[in-house]
Amino acid sequence: MADKTSRSIRYADLNAGDNAETRRLIDAGNRLADEVARLFPSQPDIADRHYWLEAMINHVPDYIYAKDTEGRFLIANEVTVADNGLESLQDLVGKTDFDLHPHEFAQAVAGTERRVLETGEPIFGIEERAIVTKGRDRWLMTSKVPLRSKSGKIIGIVGISRDITDRKSAERLLEGQARLLEMIAKGKPLTEFFNELVLLIEALLPGIKGSILLLSEDGRHLLHGAAPSLDRAYSAAVHALEIGPNAGSCGTAAWRGEQVIVSDVYADPLWADYALLLKSSGLRSCWSTPILSRERKVLGTFALYAHEVATPCEQEQELIAMAAHLAGIAIERKRAEDRISFLAHHDALTGLPNRVLFEEQVDGMLEEIRERDQCAVLAFLDLDNFKLINDSLGHAAGDELLKAVAGRMRASVRKADFVVRVGGDEFIILLNGLPKERDIVLSRLEDIRSAIAMPLQLQGRSLQVSCSMGVACFPNQGRTAGELLANADMAMYRAKELGRDNIQVFTEEMAARAHEKLQWQEELREALAGEEFLLHFQPQMNLGTGRIFAAEALLRWNHPVRGIISPSVFIPLAEETGLIVPIGDACRQLKAWQDAGLPPLIISVNVSARQFRERNWASRVAEILKETGLEARYLELELTESLIMQDVPGAIATMHALEAIGVHLAIDDFGTGYSSLSALKRFPVRRLKIDRSFVTDIPLDADDMAITSAIISLAQKLGLRVIAEGVESEAQVEFLQKAGCDEIQGYFFSRPLSAEAFESLLSSARP
Repeated sequence: MADKTSRSIRYADLNAGDNAETRRLIDAGNRLADEVARLFPSQPDIADRHYWLEAMINHVPDYIYAKDTEGRFLIANEVTVADNGLESLQDLVGKTDFDLHPHEFAQAVAGTERRVLETGEPIFGIEERAIVTKGRDRWLMTSKVPLRSKSGKIIGIVGISRDITDRKSAERLLEGQARLLEMIAKGKPLTEFFNELVLLIEALLPGIKGSILLLSEDGRHLLHGAAPSLDRAYSAAVHALEIGPNAGSCGTAAWRGEQVIVSDVYADPLWADYALLLKSSGLRSCWSTPILSRERKVLGTFALYAHEVATPCEQEQELIAMAAHLAGIAIERKRAEDRISFLAHHDALTGLPNRVLFEEQVDGMLEEIRERDQCAVLAFLDLDNFKLINDSLGHAAGDELLKAVAGRMRASVRKADFVVRVGGDEFIILLNGLPKERDIVLSRLEDIRSAIAMPLQLQGRSLQVSCSMGVACFPNQGRTAGELLANADMAMYRAKELGRDNIQVFTEEMAARAHEKLQWQEELREALAGEEFLLHFQPQMNLGTGRIFAAEALLRWNHPVRGIISPSVFIPLAEETGLIVPIGDACRQLKAWQDAGLPPLIISVNVSARQFRERNWASRVAEILKETGLEARYLELELTESLIMQDVPGAIATMHALEAIGVHLAIDDFGTGYSSLSALKRFPVRRLKIDRSFVTDIPLDADDMAITSAIISLAQKLGLRVIAEGVESEAQVEFLQKAGCDEIQGYFFSRPLSAEAFESLLSSARP
């Protein structure tokens, strides 16, 4: 018993330390030994406290040990002995860490223990790399406390170390995931993200090497994404690998869309054509997992390589799934960003650069051309009558036409040139680095125009579309992108004015005309504010009775400096800027004449395209009639052929709505537009107005006489009345009467009159 007591006292010395954790451990052992001794007094070996304490600490998986002040081991549990590469405690006692481990590791441990011995202060919960790795990096959480004698003197240290490798791996994984998600959020380059992802997995799985391959746009090949630890020659060899049912682990995984585990690349038939590529690297197994989108489409592969014949364990499978998922998120995010960036700088329909990208790059392009002492040509073009095609065949057909035209333009220029879709059916072409010969430049543009005009099949129909093109040359006709574009735009509108389907090069005369137009627009605005506009009325006479039956309301501009300005000067511009004949004023004036007892007549008002396209235009006319108190049957609206043909179905619907109100309709300038007879019979109109251009040369021009007679005959057969405008001579009147014309308007009978003069004329014409 004396021997047992002495041993118990020696272990009690350990209890004198300040380490609460150690003290609780030993106290628990002592209490357990006391309880066993009480319960089993007849079994002294079981009651031996030393035995029970030793058994207890040997069953603890943590390192438990004590050292003297020189760092020599005094005692340790079995796991400490075994992990230091020894067979028994006797082999460890008396040795230091310097005897067992490399100097730099032992020095770090000795430094920590020296601090405890010198200060007498314990150190709890320090995290440190394990000296013994067991084939992988390990982390320990260590606590060290002073070992004191009964008198309180420090005679050594007591240490406890717990393996926290799994916890550190989990922390590293969480930190790595957070870092990777931050990279995705910040839009870091995919290559940088992939490298970070692979290195994280490799750090968590020592000895394993990772690889990411991306599926090509055509869906047939795998392209290098990241493989920071793999042999570069191997990565280069598998770049552009064609996927298939027997294309190694990665090519097969991408083909199948499911994980492919190959434990031995030298024995698996999937690697028959690729195993030799791995021979120099010493890698033996390859586990590949497809990277999938949210729609389960293959985006690429994530693969791990091992040096041994092996299959992934549960932990490795979890890391593989996590890595493939994060890679998928990053790829989809990058594609979404690329798509957004593309759409911000390109036209979604045609794929051509848009105005934004043009403005960002064109100045730099022009600067390069200036330095090379070359010229550039900017062409602004618009497809002719595109709206008619779009409306008649539908928007889907219009879109197909735009895509076809865009493709033709792209095919007609060089890579250095720039083709831009501005919007609608408008495009910009910038030809770079051209010689300064005008003929060469125009020849290039004519080739493009001819390519656009080639026949194409659309919805089973063969169509041709022409374009109007305006051209400005750098640097002579514009030194900045803005100047070039503005001048080319002016030239394009000039091309339209000249009949479309042609090319016009910008001239200073165009600039002067544009400046004049701008000045007119400004004066028009001032005229509106200054109430310089007034209505005149031109009588319309019935050829059968010789009486005034109607009057056309005409807008006149009484300019304070220029005097009365001809409508031919300002009406086209006024319609562009939204200035219209005030229907309300015309109706109000007619109602006033009616209230004054003058003979009843019809007031005829021209309708602009801008007015006619207004929403609920018929309702607006009804409101005007209600406000003025004029009956609808006294109002006639004149519509031009070109206005109606811009949108035939919409025009007919609006015309029927006006007819339902009771308003009369007439087609103005008949014969100058391009309405078809099939469309004409659908129009709910009452009168045709023969354009003055056919009347002016009667009776001298036989062609005009024939056309006029044909229009009158057509109107009669359709049950329409006919009025000829611009009638100025008695010979014209005689011809029109013989041809069967119903009514006339022109200087022969009366010029346009002010309201007061027209009222006097009506008064004198009373029966």
